[in-house]
Order: sequence, then structure tokens, then C-alpha cells
Amino acid sequence: MIRTLLFDLGNVLVNFSHERMCRQIGALVDRGGEEVHVAIFDGRLQLPLERGEIDQREFQRRLEARLGVRFDPAELERACCDIFSPNAFVRPLLDQLRHQGYRLVALTNTSPAHYEWVRSRYDVLGPFHSVLTSFAVGAVKPEEAIYRRALKDLQCDPGECFYTDDIAEYVAAGRRFGLQAEVFTDVATLIRQLRERGVRVG
Repeated sequence: MIRTLLFDLGNVLVNFSHERMCRQIGALVDRGGEEVHVAIFDGRLQLPLERGEIDQREFQRRLEARLGVRFDPAELERACCDIFSPNAFVRPLLDQLRHQGYRLVALTNTSPAHYEWVRSRYDVLGPFHSVLTSFAVGAVKPEEAIYRRALKDLQCDPGECFYTDDIAEYVAAGRRFGLQAEVFTDVATLIRQLRERGVRVG
């Protein structure tokens, strides 16, 4: 019997675009989005930020060094963060699950700036009993440490938890820890996956 639902944040509860982020950052300094993408992702800046190993100020310093430019901190933060839109179809489902007594936990790879942007602008996390962020845990999916931390928040056996994430690699990691897990594609498919496991959803 399912007792807890474990949800990813990005491209499940909210949609986002790293490509848009890179274009917006590049536009601040007359650089192309692809060049910015290489500097951030191939240059391994995003993972240290999401693990909490560096803060936004250090991220900016390293990005400036890679691109040979200077950013206004407020402009850079907005360019980094104004990339989200809520998935309007998922919130009614979350409210229903919470009302029916299921425990809701969010597990997300994110940076402090991204998390605060979403938390302060969109009411997608309101139904959740617990939110676990990679920067607070000090590990990112699919690393073992973040799943072990999540298991402590489930308040049930792993097999009594259903986990959904848009990245198949992360879903596979969850299954290795005993979670019932499926790749998220859309809310209609999620509802079907939940019903197949006896979860009461309308």
C-alpha cells in the first residue's frame, strides 16, 4: 500500500528551461547561449552550486572568469532564475492526495536561488510535508547520499513510497533503493500509475 508520494520539482511541479537561462545570461553580456551553456555545464559550475559547495556569489565569480566578463549580480540572478512556470495540472492532484492523508515529499536538484525563486512566486510546494533540496543535503540525484536522506523523510518503508521524476536515470536510482518509481511524462499518465498502485485519485 502506498503511504508516501515523492515528487521531483523541475519539469514535474514546475517547468523550466536551461536553454532559456543560458540565452538570458548571454544577452546580458552579448554572448551566445551556447557559449554560456558550455561555461556553466561543461565547466561544471551547476553541480557545485546545486550541491551547496559554492554560493551564488562564487558561481558568478567563476562564470565571469570563464567568459571574461562582469555581471551585475541582480541582473544575473534574474537571468538565471526567470525560467520557471508552474505545471497547473499537478496542483489539484497534490491537494487531493494531501487531503486523503498521503504524505508528500519533494526531492529536487536545485540551487538556493532557483529554490527561493520558485518558493516565493509559485504555490506549488504548499501541499508538501517536507522538501529536500540537493544544496541542503550536499548531494545531487542520482548520488546515493540524497536518496538515503530522502528515505528518512518518507515515514514508511521504501516499498510503500511512489516516486516520480522526469529523468529516467533518477527513477532507476530510486528503484535501487526499493521505491516504486516511474518516469513523469504528464499528469494523466501519473494518475494512471497511481491508480494501478491503489492510490485513491479522482
